[in-house]
Amino acid sequence: MTKIPPHIRKLATDREMQVSVRVGKNGLTDSLVDEMESQLVKNQFVKVKANRGVVEGSSEREELFNQIALLSKSTLVIMRGNVAVFWRSN
Repeated sequence: MTKIPPHIRKLATDREMQVSVRVGKNGLTDSLVDEMESQLVKNQFVKVKANRGVVEGSSEREELFNQIALLSKSTLVIMRGNVAVFWRSN
């Protein structure tokens, strides 16, 4: 687990950051991971939202977000409800 600097955590909690990737009914797909990779190279941050009904409970949601972090080689900075912010230092 990568230590997250305080200024990164502060940026990740900014409400102005828009959701840029959505996990839809197909769940975690190769194209979603590719899109995450592309956005992390450009922006360092990606805000992801899991659509309603994609995962049942908070434990499944946490597992989904942890899997996304693993596959995209990023760090899960914050998770709140169906939304998570991922970061990768360049």
